Amino acid sequence: MSFKLNLEFTLKTLEEIIKIPSPSGFSKDVMAHIESIVKEYGYKFEKNNKGNGIIEIKGVDDNYCIGIPVHVDTLGAMVRSINSDGTLKITTIGGNLFPTLDGEYCKIHTRIGQVYTGTILSTSPAAHVYPDSKNKERNEENMMVRLDEVVSSKADVEALNIITGDFISIEPKFNITKSRFIKSRYLDDKAGTACALSLMETFKRLEEKPRCNVKIIISTYEEVGHGCSNIPEDIDELIGIDMGCIGLDLSCTEQDVSICAKDSGGPYDYDITTRLINLAKKHKLKYAVDVYPMYGSDVTASLRAGNNIRGGLIGPGVHASHGMERTHVKGLENTIKLIYAYLTE
Repeated sequence: MSFKLNLEFTLKTLEEIIKIPSPSGFSKDVMAHIESIVKEYGYKFEKNNKGNGIIEIKGVDDNYCIGIPVHVDTLGAMVRSINSDGTLKITTIGGNLFPTLDGEYCKIHTRIGQVYTGTILSTSPAAHVYPDSKNKERNEENMMVRLDEVVSSKADVEALNIITGDFISIEPKFNITKSRFIKSRYLDDKAGTACALSLMETFKRLEEKPRCNVKIIISTYEEVGHGCSNIPEDIDELIGIDMGCIGLDLSCTEQDVSICAKDSGGPYDYDITTRLINLAKKHKLKYAVDVYPMYGSDVTASLRAGNNIRGGLIGPGVHASHGMERTHVKGLENTIKLIYAYLTE
């Protein structure tokens, strides 16, 4: 594969979108940022009623269309109620690993545009005070938000215009190490989104066209299960770019592009998966083929909704998913190269 990736664009875009809070249902700010990037490169950006973004890349064959779903929504939380002592009870958005949230900084986004900071803590947060502080189960019922405001009652919090239903985002802690590991929350799936936007940048920079029309679909409700349940009618197949799983009997590493053969929704299309494997071999990409029994993607959501499409799934390997995640620059590079080969050969 002769073309050179613009990894500076990939990593810059990834950092920018990771730092914009976007729990499922609260993706308007990050979508506005992505829209500005897309228009800067001369592409049209459309949104459906749900808020999903669609970027069309015109190909050589106008009679076939490949959709590439990625999702920019993340895990998060919402104010469930206000406690009598001025702390906040929370309800989860998506499948958070609650032990990893204990002690994490967060932001509360009010309905009138104010943003307050706080910390997510166990309801027994002090070892010198609570006898169960060390062994109390970290779950939704036993967690709270301590606001960085002088409050000691429900009325104090309500005076700040914080109400039930306000979104809570968690500090992602984005960092790229000297060894090129990318450490951050929400690489699932902002890493995949950066890969898809890099594909857009590559076609523009090289002044090339894919072999057929391509529609990048940026989903905003994947983490709650219905992101791409509705897709444009002209799409014939979907190749999702989402995180690759690491652990147990899986062979994927953070430097690999993972090719998923089956997840909780069943097997992905045989011919698509086989072609992805053969392309990875042909171009000597570092890759893995795995089965994800506890996983569902936007492709899964689209198939379950009855869309008449074939589907495949790839993505960079991500360690410790839904917790303190980590991938590697090589994982992004291999993912972009594989989807580029799929769309051009």
